[in-house]
Amino acid sequence: MNEPIQLESRRFGGSRVGPNLLITAGVHGDEYLPMLAVGELIRRFDSDDRLTRELRGTLTLIPVVNRSAYRAGRRVGDDGRDLARTCPGRQDGTITERVANALSRQIAEADFYIDLHSGGTELCVLPLAGYMLHSNAVILQQQRKMACVFGLPVVWGTSAELQGRSLSVARDAGIPAIYVEYLGAHRELAELSNGAFRSTDHDHPLVVGCLNVMRHLEMLPGEIQACEDQQVAEDWRDGSGHMQVSHPAPTGGFLTLQVKLGQRVSCGELLAEIESLLGGEKHAVVAEQDGTVVMLREYPRINEGDALAVVVETGERS
Repeated sequence: MNEPIQLESRRFGGSRVGPNLLITAGVHGDEYLPMLAVGELIRRFDSDDRLTRELRGTLTLIPVVNRSAYRAGRRVGDDGRDLARTCPGRQDGTITERVANALSRQIAEADFYIDLHSGGTELCVLPLAGYMLHSNAVILQQQRKMACVFGLPVVWGTSAELQGRSLSVARDAGIPAIYVEYLGAHRELAELSNGAFRSTDHDHPLVVGCLNVMRHLEMLPGEIQACEDQQVAEDWRDGSGHMQVSHPAPTGGFLTLQVKLGQRVSCGELLAEIESLLGGEKHAVVAEQDGTVVMLREYPRINEGDALAVVVETGERS
């Protein structure tokens, strides 16, 4: 029988009673900015005695959940399974099932949970904080607030019926949880190349967001850094929030985008064209609803059925 996996983590305990907050990254192996953000939090709590003295409760940090996928430099692990579709997993399963089981056990020990993501090597996501539209009104309101105070431009509440996710484990355990998406593709690489976590002038938005949530939960003192002009959307339709099935490519080929991330579009507006590998023939993909483009596949190659874009109808936060 396979031995249970123990995820590599760091835990910081405060001197005063407070909640247990779990923050993870690296559920997918090609999402690097979130991994470095959690690593930066570890560095700060290791090196700043003031932070640890001020901390209430317990902070658990896991920078790379899916080490099999990380070593391969791709979304999925050695068994080809997507960890974000495999939770809660099982102790005696494949590598991804075992990692899912270990992650689920960590989530079950938490009082609150943040799961950090990016779009990986091919997708780019407008920075957003999301949550499931939980049936429990108290948990739903806690999640809304956590997502808003994280401080990214878009807040997105979506279907609570999606399964296999880290957030579906939190949902079933009654633990308030949010996920974060932050860029991806060439934009993630550009931030990495420019030293995303080296600035002495300002903190990276992923670090700011985690600290904001900690301040909201009264785990740390200090002011929450608000986001101006935050756009909020809640979509109660079944399947909402499943980015990998949105605006699927009708064919494979070379992708040419006709819109930009963050652009407002109307239903029927041209999003992209896909040119056949032999050239000449082009297939149009149009917006299925009005809204803001919050995800684009920013990669020249596209296969039939690949998600091309996500359009979300948003409004300003009241």
